[in-house]
Amino acid sequence: MSDAGAERRPAGELESSVLAALWTAGEPLTPAQVQKALGSSLARTTVTTILSRLHDKGIVIRTRAGRGYAYAPTEDAAGLRARRMHSELEKDDDRGTVLARFVSQLTDEDERLLRTLLEGGTG
Repeated sequence: MSDAGAERRPAGELESSVLAALWTAGEPLTPAQVQKALGSSLARTTVTTILSRLHDKGIVIRTRAGRGYAYAPTEDAAGLRARRMHSELEKDDDRGTVLARFVSQLTDEDERLLRTLLEGGTG
């Protein structure tokens, strides 16, 4: 059964909440543990569905924990954002234009940081 009485959340908000709980824990969690970390505001079946979808996307890994699974993120928040940015870039055949527009919208500080990173610096 879903959370029929709850207001509809923006796309990705539930996934973000579940990932935040996993990052905070720093260790694999079962769906019940994630549910508890989120304050039990979601049904366990909803949490399990979200974790399964994240697993299908390669964002979390799972290992056997009793009769079910425990889940852990494959990367930290910055790594996930970088993956999403790369995924968006791959959607367009004209990568040069996309990158040029991205760079043109950077702040001066971000542009300096990007230059440092491209030149092999650590930022």
